[in-house]
Amino acid sequence: MSAADIKTAGPEVPAPRPPAGDGPAPSAPRRSRWTNGPLLPYLLIAPAVVALAAVFVWPLVKTVIMSFQDVGRKELWTGQAAEWVGLEQFTNILRDGEFYDVLWRTVLFMVVCVVATMAIGLFLAHSMQRMTRVVRLLLTGALIAAWSLPLLVATSIFRWFADSDYGVANMVLTEYLGLDFQGHNWFLDPKQGFLVIGAVVVWGAVPFVAVTLYAALTQVPAELEEAAELDGAGRTGVFRYVTWPVIKPVFQMVATLSVIWDFNVFGQVFLMRGNKPEPEYNLLGLYSYEKAFESNSFSQGAAIALITVLLLSGVAVYYLRQLIKIGDVE
Repeated sequence: MSAADIKTAGPEVPAPRPPAGDGPAPSAPRRSRWTNGPLLPYLLIAPAVVALAAVFVWPLVKTVIMSFQDVGRKELWTGQAAEWVGLEQFTNILRDGEFYDVLWRTVLFMVVCVVATMAIGLFLAHSMQRMTRVVRLLLTGALIAAWSLPLLVATSIFRWFADSDYGVANMVLTEYLGLDFQGHNWFLDPKQGFLVIGAVVVWGAVPFVAVTLYAALTQVPAELEEAAELDGAGRTGVFRYVTWPVIKPVFQMVATLSVIWDFNVFGQVFLMRGNKPEPEYNLLGLYSYEKAFESNSFSQGAAIALITVLLLSGVAVYYLRQLIKIGDVE
């Protein structure tokens, strides 16, 4: 037997043991189901959900409750329980002819503003594609500056434009176009007054529409437009059959947002008329405000606000469907 065989066949050397007193070997860290499990995404969005519920959900619930009660100044300030009247507030509103006048005026104002906003925004977005980079950057900066201007400042500027004594509009129409607008008051006739108010609304909404539609136009493949032009399609044909199908989802989404915003116009009318709009300038938002704070019928104001929410619910559902479609396409 060789020395190697003797060495191999020798007694087995035991493995070293850990010194006495040491604890057990450390184990792998345990995963908490809160920090690493499926509940983590819900935990991360919980603060945002709580904030949204406090800002939007609770006021909506309170509005619904108030619309079925008879809440006056006494109940509002003393905390006294209000009387439940069921559908009485809604029936009183729906039987009032003034409500339908205000509703028709609101719908007409919204349609005019949305059409003007989308037309001007699409024109600017289409023009930005053909501008040089420097001009496009300057125009984009001007649009963003106009969009970020506070509503109070914007309405003050347009009130100065339409001022009967020192307004720029009257001066231009009188001195440069030869029309008799010296000392003309634009707000005596509600049609002319809404023309000025609509200009404020459109002026504030066009920047968002133009920048968004320009971003959509940049996604149109240039080779498709060139191929359509080579096939003999004019500018109208290229836009109709190539450009429009690409930007249509974004256009519909922006138009839907414009409908919601312009249907709820409040500040522009309220500020342009010196915080005291005449009845001829009432839109749904102002009508609700007047019933609640001037007539001290807070429940009627809440009922009108709830009717407005119900009227816009279909538009909101359509907007959410457009968002889902855009997400599926992407």
